Amino acid sequence: MSGRGEPATSVGTAPVRTDVGSNFVSNYPPYSFWTAAQLPAVERALDTPPAAGVPLGLYVHVPFCRKRCKFCYFKVFTDKNARQVEDYLEALAREAAALAARPALAGRPLSFAYIGGGTPSFLSSRQLRRMFGALREALPWDSIEEVTFECEPGTLTRPKVQAIREIGVTRLSLGVESFDDAILAENGRAHLRREIERALPWIREEQFDQLNIDLIAGMVGETWDSWRDTLARAIAVAADSVTVYQMELPYNTIYSRSVLDGQPTAVADWPLKRAWHDFAFRELEAAGYEPSSAYTMVRGGRGARFLYRDALWCGADLLGIGLSSFSHIGGVHFQNLAGWDAYVAAIGADHLAVERAFATDADERLTRETILQLKHGRIEPGYFREKFGVDVLERFGPAIQALVARGLADVREGRLELSREGLLAVDQLLPEFYAERYRNSRYT
Repeated sequence: MSGRGEPATSVGTAPVRTDVGSNFVSNYPPYSFWTAAQLPAVERALDTPPAAGVPLGLYVHVPFCRKRCKFCYFKVFTDKNARQVEDYLEALAREAAALAARPALAGRPLSFAYIGGGTPSFLSSRQLRRMFGALREALPWDSIEEVTFECEPGTLTRPKVQAIREIGVTRLSLGVESFDDAILAENGRAHLRREIERALPWIREEQFDQLNIDLIAGMVGETWDSWRDTLARAIAVAADSVTVYQMELPYNTIYSRSVLDGQPTAVADWPLKRAWHDFAFRELEAAGYEPSSAYTMVRGGRGARFLYRDALWCGADLLGIGLSSFSHIGGVHFQNLAGWDAYVAAIGADHLAVERAFATDADERLTRETILQLKHGRIEPGYFREKFGVDVLERFGPAIQALVARGLADVREGRLELSREGLLAVDQLLPEFYAERYRNSRYT
């Protein structure tokens, strides 16, 4: 494949058309198996002191946006007034303080924090300082190594970028998605290219440890010409890392509802999206970037890291605060209440604001780390032997042999390595590693 206009071939038995449903794998077992019946496991996990050596991270969900993207499936709000925003920040502070007192978390230092959404940069500089002040007061912050903060370009001003740096953000993740105004508008993005270009000098002035920009391959209206132009502009930014996602149609998006209502949406098919993704990686490699995962390229010599990602893929604990946020503590997955009124009421009444959970067993934890680490493009068996006492190549032998037979992976020098074709389709390959009862199920 030249990467200059020829679509990639289909990967094995992977789907060609982009149908409604989740493709991106972020956890295991699938979320559809998490239930309210397992909520007692959350209380037990929070009341159990942590195992030695397990890192702890923090995720904070800021659910406000100027506009809802047509492909967005996250819990976000575009209609909250100033008073409601303040109420939410108060709820975040109360939740953080209450959880920080539980035995699983008390006095436990944070290794990393991720502020996501929604649009964290929707908040004013004053609100950001207030939120970070409350988090620092509730949780041990001094040893934190990485603080990631998601931004939408149109919400940034020079004073706000300065405030984001002052409160301790080390990695700024800029949601560019595309540099084409027509594509941005069609897909419901709130910003335009000029707002990206306006914000970049402010970001450079503050000298963040790492600037990441996000792109999406296959947005509605994308063409080879527009994608080439977006890649050229992205490379010119000279960000420390570039993350490329392939457009999908999860349930509960504007586009997905249109498709389910019988109104087809022109999202590129999977072979074409993989071709665009491959083109992006090739262009970035030519510009001095190196693969860091199936989605991310990092500039050589800049020391760009993704502590949040790598720690979670190796079984770190994660405390999620805010409505709809996800946590993983002591082998128990759980998700906060997704409804605004329910979440605010629960926190106001000093209750645990959790709606569903899943307590994993040892084999599920092994599988989770295996499939998530495969997103790096390789599996190091020594890690799994030391941590789980398992030969991972033998444990998942049939799935690995199937990948090798299809030319999507190879076993070299005792470790599994995906081919470029396998890496670009990794999320569609991971269900082969699932236990039988989790296969062919709805992911969320």
